[in-house]
Amino acid sequence: MTQIDKINHKEILISKILKKKTIIGVIGLGYVGLPLSILFAKKKFKVLGFDSNKNKVKLINSEKSYIERIFDSEINLLLKRGKCFSEFEKITECDVIIICVPTPLKNKNIPDLSSIKNTIISIKNKLRPGQLLILESTSYPGTTREEVVQKLDKNLIPGKNFFIGFSSERINPGFNERTINQVPKVVSGYSNDCLEIISKFYHTGFKKIVKAKSLEIAEFSKLLENIYRAVNIGFINEMKFVADKMKLDIYEILKVASTKPFGFRPFNPGPGIGGHCIPIDPHYLYWKAKKKGIKANFIKLSAETNFAVINFIQKKITKILKVSKIKKNSSKILILGIAYKKNVDDLRESASINLIKKLQKDKYKNIEYSDPHIKDTILTREFSFNKKSLNLNPRNLKKFDIVILMTDHDKFDYKMIYANSQRIIDCRGRYSLDHKVYRA
Repeated sequence: MTQIDKINHKEILISKILKKKTIIGVIGLGYVGLPLSILFAKKKFKVLGFDSNKNKVKLINSEKSYIERIFDSEINLLLKRGKCFSEFEKITECDVIIICVPTPLKNKNIPDLSSIKNTIISIKNKLRPGQLLILESTSYPGTTREEVVQKLDKNLIPGKNFFIGFSSERINPGFNERTINQVPKVVSGYSNDCLEIISKFYHTGFKKIVKAKSLEIAEFSKLLENIYRAVNIGFINEMKFVADKMKLDIYEILKVASTKPFGFRPFNPGPGIGGHCIPIDPHYLYWKAKKKGIKANFIKLSAETNFAVINFIQKKITKILKVSKIKKNSSKILILGIAYKKNVDDLRESASINLIKKLQKDKYKNIEYSDPHIKDTILTREFSFNKKSLNLNPRNLKKFDIVILMTDHDKFDYKMIYANSQRIIDCRGRYSLDHKVYRA
């Protein structure tokens, strides 16, 4: 037996965690990784941040936040406890490594794990015995075992001298009643020892820890949470289509149905789904289920329904313009809210972006947007829409033929918008139907 074999890596690491002597490395300083880094910095841990985006790293190291809900003062606190890097040389120094890189979709809704795979390749030779490696990136069941455990060097033995876990992120942007550490933290480990270590680690920052019995159960649970929302949103959006054909207001229907004190939980319809989870996560499980020969019909149907909302809105625009005898080419359209949900500055998978794409394809030329959380946007990779947020005032509003409420930010002055708009397509149920308000 070698000297290294005699080292009790588990007990050493637990001791360092409890004494807050561990160095934490967070890979991916996005909407998940950056808040997580700040949380552990606030808990007096030394935190090293890593991101391949050099501009992002430069901005953070200059004590500037690029996320609205994160203050520069919090970035300052993070830098007092550590530093951020665009290279991975310092990974060796870290006792705990958390991977928070994006897991988007390729064409045809196929999971794209390239960021996870590239991260493992980049850090593989820098890992050492005694470290805890945690995957927080959302993916299909089996990812941690297949893309992390099986890709380690032979000198690292999972559960013996090296520890691996998966923990799903559950951040809810724009919901300020619960901070990141108030949401129960789901954790899982490759072995019982791994589970014990990861539980003790996250317990230093989170109020409640939920232990999953396997890596795959934890991975599946994250997908289930978001698929539950996607399916129910898809269902209520379909009910919106039906109600519209019957010339009924879906929001009035929901008010009545919601009075039932049991057996009914209301979901609000909207212009589709957006964000980093709900539009993407269902496809991860659908793809995995298909590989297993299983037809996940609810997932497929809800995705199709939620995507169809954009067509529904576009047709509503066309109909209103036709009735109003306004030509498409000369029509002026204002999008209210370009973020994917209320009170956030996040554009990822935004329904507003999808609508703009649809309108551009349909030869609409005069499209503007207003969003108090996103002052300007350059979306050059997918389509051309380089605009600045329009200042909302009576004079500007009166210029537009149709105002479309896509994202119902609390900062909007809804009385002023109503008073000065010619026509409103309300996709969020903020207004009652009347001569100038339409549902979509």
